[in-house]
Amino acid sequence: MTTDTQELDQLQANYKVAVEAWIAAIRNEETLASGDHTVAEVDKWEAAHFQEEEARDKAKEAKSDYEDALREKFFGF
Repeated sequence: MTTDTQELDQLQANYKVAVEAWIAAIRNEETLASGDHTVAEVDKWEAAHFQEEEARDKAKEAKSDYEDALREKFFGF
């Protein structure tokens, strides 16, 4: 039982870290959207969008892993 709890704790922690990284990526994109209107700044802003999407995907994957483990614990599937 302790191992199950430790595994769930780790999956939950992984999810929280992924969400925090996603939030940071969103804030970075927001900051770049408020900058100068130069080609270089627009390029940085566009790159930040792709980083935000990647962070979002990682958060969704971590959430799915955690939900799957909870489903297994509570419902056996």
